[in-house]
Amino acid sequence: MNKYAQKLTIKWLWLFLLFLILLLAVQTWFSLHPIPADLGFDPSRVRKVQIVDRNYQPLTVTYQNRWNLHETVPLHKIPKALQHAFVMAEDKRFFEHSGVDWWARAHAMLQNIRAGRVVRGASTITEQSVRMLHPRPRTFWSRWLETFEAWQLERHFSKSEILEFYLNQIHYARQRRGVLQAARDYFDRDLDTLALKEMLALSVLVRSPGRLDLRKGFKEIRRPLQVLAKRMLDAGLINAAAYQAIVQDKIHLQQPEALIQASHFVRYLYQDYATQMPATLSKRLQQKGRLHTTLDGELQHYAWQLLNQRIADLQTLGVKNGAMLIVDHHSKHILAWVNSGDFKRENPGSQIDAVITPRQPGSTLKPLLYALALQQGWTAATLIDDSPLTEAVGTGLHQYHNYSRSYYGRLRLRDALGNSLNIPAVRTAQFVGIDTFLKTLNQLGMNNLDQHPDFYGDGLALGNGEITLLELVGAYATLASQGIYQPLQLLMQQTPTVGHTVFSPEVCSIIADILSDSDARRFEFGHSALLDFPVQTAVKTGTSNDYHDAWAVGFNHRYTVGVWLGNLDRQPMQQVSGATGPALLLRAIFAKLNQYQETQPLYLSPKLYQAEICRDSGQLATQKTEKIQTTADCATRMEWFIAGSHANALVAQTTQKQSAQPILRLKQPVNGLRLAHDPRIPDALEAFDLRLPHDLPTLAVEWLIDGKVIAVTGKTITQQSWPLQTGEHTAQARVWLKSTGEKPEITPKVDFHVF
Repeated sequence: MNKYAQKLTIKWLWLFLLFLILLLAVQTWFSLHPIPADLGFDPSRVRKVQIVDRNYQPLTVTYQNRWNLHETVPLHKIPKALQHAFVMAEDKRFFEHSGVDWWARAHAMLQNIRAGRVVRGASTITEQSVRMLHPRPRTFWSRWLETFEAWQLERHFSKSEILEFYLNQIHYARQRRGVLQAARDYFDRDLDTLALKEMLALSVLVRSPGRLDLRKGFKEIRRPLQVLAKRMLDAGLINAAAYQAIVQDKIHLQQPEALIQASHFVRYLYQDYATQMPATLSKRLQQKGRLHTTLDGELQHYAWQLLNQRIADLQTLGVKNGAMLIVDHHSKHILAWVNSGDFKRENPGSQIDAVITPRQPGSTLKPLLYALALQQGWTAATLIDDSPLTEAVGTGLHQYHNYSRSYYGRLRLRDALGNSLNIPAVRTAQFVGIDTFLKTLNQLGMNNLDQHPDFYGDGLALGNGEITLLELVGAYATLASQGIYQPLQLLMQQTPTVGHTVFSPEVCSIIADILSDSDARRFEFGHSALLDFPVQTAVKTGTSNDYHDAWAVGFNHRYTVGVWLGNLDRQPMQQVSGATGPALLLRAIFAKLNQYQETQPLYLSPKLYQAEICRDSGQLATQKTEKIQTTADCATRMEWFIAGSHANALVAQTTQKQSAQPILRLKQPVNGLRLAHDPRIPDALEAFDLRLPHDLPTLAVEWLIDGKVIAVTGKTITQQSWPLQTGEHTAQARVWLKSTGEKPEITPKVDFHVF
């Protein structure tokens, strides 16, 4: 080959080499990933948010995110000994190089050649950080790219920022990231409480998180741990005594402390609550990958323990489940959302959230009913008749009775509500109207009551519909908030929903005063100390039919609390009522809530005023007129009335409205009634009562069956027994009234059937 050809060949070789270099440069340029603008929190990294309580204590821990977003520690709070251990173990010239330790690479290459296999990688902390930011297959090409990206990373961020990122994101076993997660996983402690040997163990584990995992034993880690300790001793980072302690001391592992039991709350937040929020609001509330909730973790745990203990005490009476809800009605924040048992265990009903499971509320709706009656003109002194009451239900009759099976005659609204009497409640429901009452309950957020008013009938006053504990507590929080309803909140920094007025402040004040009045409960409950709290608290209990549900709900100046006990499989309890079951829990929770608070009495509207009334008649006790009883004629007490209305006029007006002449008709039987003989009673002894309104001012009554007079009764007698006879019948009554004198009136015919 001549010289010209040689030169031409060399020229083409150089051109080819330059082309390869250019191609490598271009390929490298386009393969490099951009360096992030910030090594801190990035919302795009969030796959699943963490739920924290109001004090930022975790209610959930997730390891599903690619990054450690929730348990990071600023570098100045990471112990210096731990920082030194990592630098010595992973990159002893970290503070000297510019991203790549070429000396370490050369030394590692020689070691690998001698061993005939890869025994050392020599990746710096900066390169490992690049690998976490931009994961790639472990190839020479990847190492080539990481070299440039490590250099770029060091240009954009300081050594301290890179080391902080590395210590918070480095991989450990079981999807843990960062030294804090690892410390809590292995030792159940924070970084500043770790022993020196534990710190060194964390720095060694990152070499092979799976192989060296402490949960698998300590054999594999013993040798590298001693080597690192010796290197730190030689570097003057630890003294001889510390070295000996590292060699001799044992590592003690601990199981991480269980999270606060709030699984049902978290599930509701994920599935029902957060999904209803606009996307823009949801993103704004997810700060640093967290949802900051209103829950108080300490109170949640205390209430959970208390509830489980109470259920254990009542287990022999067939109580298996319970729930509790605690609310700060000033802020509308839910502080505790408690279900009994353990969500993760196979307990009966453990996966069912009793806070949002509809159940019959028993008597707990009565304060809302009487509030509506006060809104419509009644007063706390209004007289309501508590006497036997039978009403038509379909083609049958239902006889209402009080819990104690006692009747008290005419008594004031205060006593009717305080003693939770059923018959006055039914008469009050008839006064306000079931449709109006149902609309009011819907305004209070009770959306589970979604049937037609006829579906519930008068029984709605006694709780024959089904509502949730969440709905019930929300309604009582409205009474505690001067009648303004606002949905309860689960998230901090969320703008409260604009509320609407359901009751006036004056009405709410009177209801609260009645529910906190132990004297008003004296007939049915006696002067029970259990319901008479040290700090003024409005308390109501409730029990559904056959003891399926027991409730206690109340509020003081700041908090509203509701408790439910029962069985989620719908089995009845053994005579566990609201007063004997959950009331004790309610008292204990309010004692806890008041422990560190400056207490106050319940809100009392300044538009109310007090007047002295007679206990029996409800009229003013005054000597100003001869028509009204004097203080000498009656036992008196003070009663609250709404300003702007004359107390005695209100009493007289409502009493008169109650005692207006009833419609002339038979109360019993009702049209279409179907009666059956009782096989346990001889036919000759079976009888059925024909009835007129009990307060009808009669002079005489002729009772007619199938057009024939079967009996005549005298003055003020409004019922008559009739021996049962099989077949189709009609019933009527011919009545002589005081107002009509000698001219009788006859009731419409009523058809009924006996079989």
